[in-house]
Amino acid sequence: MAPASVSTSLGGGVSVLSGRRYRLELTAEQANQCQEFADICRAVWNTGLEQRREYRRRGAWMNYVPQAAELADAKRDHPWLGAAPSHVLQQTLRDLDRACREHGTFKVRWRSKARWAPSFRFPAGNLMTVERLGRKWGRVKLPKLGWVRFRWSRPLGGEIRSATISWKSGHWIVSLLVEDGAVTPEQHAIPGTTVGIDRGVKTAAVTSDGEFYDRPFITVGEARRYRRLQQRHSRSAPGSANRAKIVAAMNKIMARVVDRRGDFCTQTAARIVRKNALVVLEDLKILSMSASSAGTLAEPGRRVAQKRGLNRAILDKGWHRLELALTSAARYTGTTVVKVNPAYTSQRCSACGFVSEGNRESQAVFRCKNPVCGHAEHADVNAAKNLRRAAGHAVSACGDLGIGRSAKQEPVGRATGRKPLGESPSFRAGRKSIRRLGP
Repeated sequence: MAPASVSTSLGGGVSVLSGRRYRLELTAEQANQCQEFADICRAVWNTGLEQRREYRRRGAWMNYVPQAAELADAKRDHPWLGAAPSHVLQQTLRDLDRACREHGTFKVRWRSKARWAPSFRFPAGNLMTVERLGRKWGRVKLPKLGWVRFRWSRPLGGEIRSATISWKSGHWIVSLLVEDGAVTPEQHAIPGTTVGIDRGVKTAAVTSDGEFYDRPFITVGEARRYRRLQQRHSRSAPGSANRAKIVAAMNKIMARVVDRRGDFCTQTAARIVRKNALVVLEDLKILSMSASSAGTLAEPGRRVAQKRGLNRAILDKGWHRLELALTSAARYTGTTVVKVNPAYTSQRCSACGFVSEGNRESQAVFRCKNPVCGHAEHADVNAAKNLRRAAGHAVSACGDLGIGRSAKQEPVGRATGRKPLGESPSFRAGRKSIRRLGP
């Protein structure tokens, strides 16, 4: 079976969209409005998902177009929906439609009041205006929110296409999607250069050129404090104000860790794609690799503690985030990113091709057991070289550019007994279905 690959090279003449994230400084009224908009979007998402699941159970298909029409009718029956801009609610339904097409209706998650980070998106960039107020401050005009101040931490550098407001670690953040005028080159500046990247739990990334990329994302003091907060959290009462304070403190520490990991992945990806026209990664099923092995009461798992430690190490190194950073940075250099089958890459000798379990003597030592060869080097570098050599066997797994089911692939028959969007229990509950909707 041919290994799958993913290509990120968009071809010449394609403009690049990039994100600009800023920290907002909202007034109390604007903060309440943002929370209100996010709560309404959460209710629309959950109601739309509930309707889609009921529709699928009857063997029929539901998509964005009829739901958007029913949303307009629901706004007349439920006035509290009108507090949020119409295009924001429509964008929520578009996001739901895309998630259902990519992952399946019954695999899309509900937006929980306790677990979901509030967010919503303004899709119309022509309705937004950005002004710079000084060296450190700027402001953006958003529908129904008016002028909103933000920290000018980097230049905007392009025309706004959309804006996403989200809540992160005690602050509201605006992420502006801009068209920065950059164009993906038809060819890399150094054509013919190829590098393989081996991702590991000891070192985040090792290249076939012998370069090691790694750094700690949490300090010793932060790890100690986070552990104490976890202990306090386990002893606190669910739903109490004390538990909310503990969770906020934990999120504050983890936000710094996430930012450091993102900064590391971005810088590492920029260095790699600048020097290579082809980047080869392992086609790792990270979600399956980091799944719990606890099992059930009837069939308990084995070596659960060891597997839990491995899962934490995998997630801490940010394997998937590095892959996303590489695909994003490749748009500016014309680099192609492919993924190949990782089978036996750590056991195969990169010099002679001999495969044996005994070749890898330890985590870091590789020594070929072939009597004729005897090649020895760092095990991760050897695996990265095998990945680079396997690039010729990679094939595109993208197919056509369509994602999921086509909008025309509806069943011929129409389901009966379907509840319109506005008659959902979430909408009938009115103001009880969301946290705060003003006076």
